[in-house]
Amino acid sequence: MSHTRRSAVLTLEGAGAALAAALAHATEHGLRMNIAVVDTGGALLTFARMDGAFAHSGPIAIDKACTSVGFGGAPTAGLYEALAAEDAVIRGIGNRPGVAAFGGGVPITVDGELVGAIGASGGSAEEDEQVAAAGAAAVVTGPLPDNV
Repeated sequence: MSHTRRSAVLTLEGAGAALAAALAHATEHGLRMNIAVVDTGGALLTFARMDGAFAHSGPIAIDKACTSVGFGGAPTAGLYEALAAEDAVIRGIGNRPGVAAFGGGVPITVDGELVGAIGASGGSAEEDEQVAAAGAAAVVTGPLPDNV
């Protein structure tokens, strides 16, 4: 039995690629967003608040990204749907501080492995989801460094 395993890690460059793609998508669609990218531990790697974006949406974008990785890479829109189908006690999960159980948090995966998540906030849940998905799609597998 092994006590360790190798895993992919989202780099700052990868987080930057996700952020740039999400910003481009938002700009193309006339949206003003807050966008956050986190690693699998929920640590913030990069964040941007577009000109004119609601200031209070910033923490929501971060919460969406953290919620996605914290629930094993579940998109937050799916979490909302799952909680809506459960009883009132389970729905309380969505009321916990730091949990954003509505659209706009999208996992970032590479070769099927969760490496982080991106959260977007500032539009409708559907717009937030589309912006985040554009960012997540921009992260691609690159060559492994020699020290892995």
